[in-house]
Amino acid sequence: MNQERLLKVLLGPIVSEKAASLADLYGQYAFRVASDATKQEIARAVEMLFEVKVSQVRVLNMKGKKKRLGNRIGKRKNWKKAYVRLLPGQDIDFGGDI
Repeated sequence: MNQERLLKVLLGPIVSEKAASLADLYGQYAFRVASDATKQEIARAVEMLFEVKVSQVRVLNMKGKKKRLGNRIGKRKNWKKAYVRLLPGQDIDFGGDI
């Protein structure tokens, strides 16, 4: 797999209460990913960037919300979310050393 492509697959972590509780309880982390990314690419990208072992990847296609500003109606872009489960004992630290 092309290493340059793997660097473009993960767009960023999703930081929310739900994502934090999933990480604490199940070792499952949420990422915003490229809309054309496959499960295999997502798993390889996480393993390469964070030096962990991935056991499972689940992918969701999120529809963009409809938004209204006065008379105008618009729509946000569709995007893709991935939940990545790590092997037991593995951990990803997004906060750094605080």
